[in-house]
Amino acid sequence: MKIDIWSDIACPWCFIGKRRFEKALATFAHRDDVEIHWHSYQLDPALPERYDGSEVDYLVASKGMPRENVEQMISMVGAQAAEEGLHYDFDHLVVANSLPGHHLLHLAARRGVADQVKEALLSAHFEKGQDIGDDHVLIAIGEAHGLSASDVREALTDPELTAEIGQDFAQARAYGISGVPFFVLDEKYGVSGAQPPEVFSRALEQAWRDAHPLVVAEPVGPICGPEGC
Repeated sequence: MKIDIWSDIACPWCFIGKRRFEKALATFAHRDDVEIHWHSYQLDPALPERYDGSEVDYLVASKGMPRENVEQMISMVGAQAAEEGLHYDFDHLVVANSLPGHHLLHLAARRGVADQVKEALLSAHFEKGQDIGDDHVLIAIGEAHGLSASDVREALTDPELTAEIGQDFAQARAYGISGVPFFVLDEKYGVSGAQPPEVFSRALEQAWRDAHPLVVAEPVGPICGPEGC
């Protein structure tokens, strides 16, 4: 079964959603037959490479929300993350354009380490206060997962990877995705948002049943029914 996940590195709910989905997948009987494909999505493509301000400053400016409301919101998100074993540090979060990180993620997908690199990128951004737009940070993440520094450096400006990222954006628009995380199971079922694990579990079971309907072998042997045996 194929599962496509649209996500942004700079999305706090995407990390939470990843954890909740992983909990559901861990209890799924057919988890070894599941293929996961990460796809790129940007919440703010217009964000500059560097933003001179905190996450609160950025959200106040970009969303037009009162500072008090933003602080309450990120506090709530941080509490939800903590319930999933994540340790968000919004005080030290570096606001940066996520596009270079998506380039690294697409390179990682070609080398079979997309899930590991996705995890590292999210952790770097939300837990470690690292700049996901910085070449040195991305190279270090790549090298930690078997990618050479030269390959990562080339990937950051690779036009083929740029085109792949653009295709992800286009497919998201075609599906009508307007927020992330967004999970597509077997190109038939969509699950929007960082849902509780039980929601993901039900979706996995439904998608598997539809893809593998029960076939009754013929002939039918002796049976008991409502009218007797």
